[in-house]
Amino acid sequence: MNEAIFRLINISKTFPGVRALSNIDFDLMPGEIHCICGENGAGKSTLIKILSGAYQPDPGGTIEFEGEKRVLTPRLAIELGIQTIYQEHNIFPHLSVTENIFAGLEIMKGLRVDFDAMRKKAGETLEYLHCSFGPDAIAGELSSGERKLVEIAKALVFQRKVIILDEPTASFSVSEIDMLLEVVRKVVSTGIAVVYISHHLDEVFRLEGRVTVLRDGEHVLTEHSANLTEGELVRNMVGRDVSAFYSRDFYERGEVALEARNLSGNGVRDISFKAYRGQCLGFAGMVGSGRSELMTLLMGGAKKDSGQVLVEGQEVEFRLPSAAIRRKMCYITEDRQYTGLFLKHSIARNSIIANLVNMKDFLIKPKQDYAVGEKYIQELGTKAENADVIVGNLSGGNQQKVVLAKWFNTHGDIYIFDEPTRGIDVGAKAEIYHIMMDLMRQGKCLIMASSDMPEIVSMSDRVIVMKNGGIAGELERDEISEESILSYSIGGVAV
Repeated sequence: MNEAIFRLINISKTFPGVRALSNIDFDLMPGEIHCICGENGAGKSTLIKILSGAYQPDPGGTIEFEGEKRVLTPRLAIELGIQTIYQEHNIFPHLSVTENIFAGLEIMKGLRVDFDAMRKKAGETLEYLHCSFGPDAIAGELSSGERKLVEIAKALVFQRKVIILDEPTASFSVSEIDMLLEVVRKVVSTGIAVVYISHHLDEVFRLEGRVTVLRDGEHVLTEHSANLTEGELVRNMVGRDVSAFYSRDFYERGEVALEARNLSGNGVRDISFKAYRGQCLGFAGMVGSGRSELMTLLMGGAKKDSGQVLVEGQEVEFRLPSAAIRRKMCYITEDRQYTGLFLKHSIARNSIIANLVNMKDFLIKPKQDYAVGEKYIQELGTKAENADVIVGNLSGGNQQKVVLAKWFNTHGDIYIFDEPTRGIDVGAKAEIYHIMMDLMRQGKCLIMASSDMPEIVSMSDRVIVMKNGGIAGELERDEISEESILSYSIGGVAV
């Protein structure tokens, strides 16, 4: 078929203080994979929500579905056959796979739910997708990748015409990514159109479909991936060459700022290390290795069972994170939206919140708070009209800058970064890396836990590899490579 099933014409969207989309044209053909790429703040999430009916575009734009003009709502989108599968799982963990697939849309036999018919239909769909689990499996016991397959199975059961996948592999293992990409190809072969949004450019090229690039809310490019190189795609996304993204300067090592001695608790055991001023100590390992649990333990967010933590050579007992903040420690958590920010509050309010533990009083001082917010907007290059902008309206990369502003305002010396660039595109990554390098140049101590292998390799002065809650190996700068890290991660020795 040559006619587009879905078409956006001259679509714009404006929020208070933020121009998210500007005159976007986009089309989707039946049975094709169409990837959307762009930095955080490019407008991808806004575009998805317009496609799904969650947002209404500004006046002047047109949405067509199967050749007819539409004013989409979430309900109408579902009725038309448009299914959006967001990055966060939409799963009832205590229910079976069958119950999840048919939740709210049960097959009825008279006045009773026909569970046998639902189970049969669910089983046939799971078999078609070559799933390793059955219709009776409990959803909460499935892996992240398997839960995503349940959501795709639901779209197939109800014969959706368009599936929108928003960052589907954000927390997947390598094998789960391979599995999902194969399922997407299989789904497209049935005539279903797929919109695929991902920061992982290797997935974009492996899917072999059209690619649309957005930048600063504007359409930059639509081209088939076969006609692009990764470098060309990145340059279109960020407007500059990719060569600067994973390079850094190294600085003279200072004194020991933080030390752990035989530290155990919160799922980690017998951890010992020294972290120095002017350097970044990286923590690598597979999902479940204990990296994030260790970061929480260091910051006083969990109780230690044994061992010691020393700050500037003095043993400390952090029963609460507030005690760690008073000792000039900062914690950039892996989930900025749930544990890093107050999304419904302003940049100003978020920027001053962590430093309240160092204040003699908790009086609200709007003018002073606003000045702090404005200061860090300028220093960090945050894309926002002013410090009154609500943080939830910012892109992921700019939200991460507000997290950094919150900690910079405490004037800390030790910075713990847990997945510092998760959900952030290459351009925003480069900005975060430059900020991290500036901290090292100032003599600050950085500790970074990350599942992004190029990030760990390029940003770390030393790397500690974790496995099953313990230390599997430690690598000095000239020993750090993807191969050596992976070897320790899976239980071998460095190569």
